[in-house]
Amino acid sequence: MDTPGALAGLTVIETAERVSGEYAAKLLADLGAEVIKVERPGGAPTRGMGPFHSGESTLFAYLNTSKKSVVLDLETAQDRALLSRLLSRAHALIDDHAEDWCQRHGLSQAAVAEAFPALVHTVVTPFGQGAPAEMQICRPLNVINAGGWAYHTPSETPPDKPPLKGAGRFLSDYEAGIDAALCTLASLLRLRRTGEGQFVDVSEVEVQLNRTDCVLGRMLAGDIDPGTERTAYDMGGPGTSFACRDGHVFLIMTTQQHWKALCELMGHPGWAAAFREDWLEFDCTPANVAKFREAFTGWIARQDKLPITEAAQKAGVAMVPVNTAADLPRHEQFSHRAFFQQAEHPAFGEVAYPGASYRMSATPVRVRKPAPGLGADQREAR
Repeated sequence: MDTPGALAGLTVIETAERVSGEYAAKLLADLGAEVIKVERPGGAPTRGMGPFHSGESTLFAYLNTSKKSVVLDLETAQDRALLSRLLSRAHALIDDHAEDWCQRHGLSQAAVAEAFPALVHTVVTPFGQGAPAEMQICRPLNVINAGGWAYHTPSETPPDKPPLKGAGRFLSDYEAGIDAALCTLASLLRLRRTGEGQFVDVSEVEVQLNRTDCVLGRMLAGDIDPGTERTAYDMGGPGTSFACRDGHVFLIMTTQQHWKALCELMGHPGWAAAFREDWLEFDCTPANVAKFREAFTGWIARQDKLPITEAAQKAGVAMVPVNTAADLPRHEQFSHRAFFQQAEHPAFGEVAYPGASYRMSATPVRVRKPAPGLGADQREAR
């Protein structure tokens, strides 16, 4: 049975044209909100971003599930009036343009607040409101470096190598989109209780800074000294990725209990006797870490990743398989929780969409329909 979503009855207008804003609106759409996507003539820029399948952008297909699409040329007064008509019946507006663009199109903070005082207005930009205009043209590569995560991931990058962006093309966009959706929901609750709208200003770089809380917390607590060493971002110990017979595993060890459990799992090999039982806590020197990794590499290389990680977790060892994109849809726990949702796409056929990391018993998150065709819901703007 197709039950209404948790946000059924709420209308969100999306003028966003980057991954950050589009993802924030997607999260609300999959929760049941009516999200009306306003696209420029010719379509949103993400329609032209790869990878492509059957001539369609798979990125756009992912970011715009459960939405409607209308085409408006916001360079014209006539279509800006149509947008105002949409906003007059909406509860929230999600945007990700720079301040000068918003000013030119009548969507500045002040203009929206004056015309629609009972509207939640969320804007996601690289450096937040008030930043110099030249800083707002930054892309995810810039944001991920400015926020410090280029040093954080991947861990243990050699000091003579340059920083890397980290996982994925749009990591900073997705992270900012999550915060934008969360803040929008919080403000919508306030709107329901007070009848008052609110402006929500999300800085992508500040989101990245917030994600380093563990590292900053250790520095503030005096556990480590602030510095430029990349190891400041590591959790310590010999944990890293290791090659096994059919892929890779990732291991973390920090306590005596971890070490004893691993020795039991390995059958107490002779080389393990060279380490103190409490070496992870009191003798975790670079030399010992290197010695462990060299010996462990030979043992783990003879293991298969799924059986050995399952046995390790049961024994109390924090070891997990390094899953590939091909592994994830077949993952037993993901299948059990129905994380991947099957839906029909007009160009791709049946598609397995990633779902949400939480389950709501009465109002489950659902991909209710595929990303819309350009202007498929133009009647909404009339």
